[in-house]
Amino acid sequence: MLLVFGLCAVLWGIGSLMGAPRSARAMMIGILYVGVLAMHIALPDRHPLRLATGESPALWLLIGGFALVIFSYRQVITRLRTRAKAVEKQSDDALDRPLFNTSELNRYARHMVLREIGGPGQKRLKEAKVLVIGAGGLGAPILQYLAAAGVGTIGVIDDDMVENANLQRQVIHRDASIGMAKVFSAQAEMTAQNPYVEVRPYNRRLTADIADALFEEYDLVLDGTDNFDTRYLVNETAVKAGIPLISGALSQWEGQLSVFDPAYGAPCYRCVFKSAPAAELASSCAEAGVLGPLPGVIGTMMAVEAIKLITDAGTPLRGQMLIYDALYGESRTIAIKPRSDCPSCGPLQAKAS
Repeated sequence: MLLVFGLCAVLWGIGSLMGAPRSARAMMIGILYVGVLAMHIALPDRHPLRLATGESPALWLLIGGFALVIFSYRQVITRLRTRAKAVEKQSDDALDRPLFNTSELNRYARHMVLREIGGPGQKRLKEAKVLVIGAGGLGAPILQYLAAAGVGTIGVIDDDMVENANLQRQVIHRDASIGMAKVFSAQAEMTAQNPYVEVRPYNRRLTADIADALFEEYDLVLDGTDNFDTRYLVNETAVKAGIPLISGALSQWEGQLSVFDPAYGAPCYRCVFKSAPAAELASSCAEAGVLGPLPGVIGTMMAVEAIKLITDAGTPLRGQMLIYDALYGESRTIAIKPRSDCPSCGPLQAKAS
């Protein structure tokens, strides 16, 4: 056995003098080991060569197994080090790459100088994912101001087409967009205004079979729809997803909005509006009319609430409903409370208490 170890040392030394790489020298020793092991298996017991090299193949198998374990361990360590260096390099590259380019810094400068938003708040806006239900009267200013504010990902779902009668109040759409799907018309205007935001258009109606999966992709939902079935569906889904819902509504000269967020102890939409009103009491904009700038006022307020929630600035309208009367220039805020018997958020309120 000493003879074999001596040969190994000689091979390693000669390889080192010749400048052979470590892998080549290890291969030479491996070949020697295989030869010795084969000899022990092939030659009969008490053969002089077997006696000179350890006699039993069991010892060489044990040595080979031990060497294999060491080799495997070294390989695992090497791979882990390589992977760790790659991850560290990616992290360094990410740190070296600024979150905002020069154009974005100039664009959002008026936000960043606000004490309540600043750089960290603008970063939250860029990382936020917001879903807007409806690209009509309320959706138009919401989408425009969220895009302008630098909200990183904005989803918009609507199955309507742009019509001539929309343009009196849905200012995100243009005359040239008549006949186009509203989500694509809105997407074009938003990306033209701010190419640094991602707009995800969903040209379809929000239905129960897609709502859960869709809401899971977003941090916040704004509802600008004009029918109670969709409002209740949006509310139910937001409650289940545990994300805040900013909801607004319009009628003629008056608008209202609130932040429904049961996860923070605030009521949900169904707590306030237990059931839909009779059809004759809930006229559509086409039937009752609506002041053109009114959706801009309420939609802009909804965008403000979204920015406040994302940046944790000020006091959002949780547990409050703001009502604005444009005809008389009046606004008032009323307190709203969760209901323990609410079928949507009652179990959540009971758990929180």
